Amino acid sequence: MKTRKNRWYALLAKLLLPAAALAALLCFATALDSLDSGRSRENLQQLEETLRRGCTACYAAEGAYPPDLDYLKDHYGLQIDEERYVVRYTAFAENLMPDITVLEIMP
Repeated sequence: MKTRKNRWYALLAKLLLPAAALAALLCFATALDSLDSGRSRENLQQLEETLRRGCTACYAAEGAYPPDLDYLKDHYGLQIDEERYVVRYTAFAENLMPDITVLEIMP
C-alpha cells in the first residue's frame, strides 16, 4: 500500500511541477504585457501634455499660439519620435488653442 502511495505522489509531483512553472511563466508574461501597455499610454499622454504646454508657453511669450507643429519644434525645442507617434495639430486662429491629437503607430 505504501508503494502505491509513493507512485501516486511521484506522478503528482511530475505533473504539478511543470504546471506550476507554466502558470508562473504565464503570470510573468501577462504582468510584463500589462506594464508595457501602461507605459505606452503614459508616454502618449505625456507627449500630448508637452505639446499643450509648449503651445501655452508660446502664447504667453508671443501673444499667439504657434501656427504649426514645426514652429514648436524650431523655436521651443520640441522633439517627437515620428516613427512611433503621429501628431495632428490644427490651429484655428492665433488666439484659440489648437486642436492637438496624438496617436501611436502600431507595429
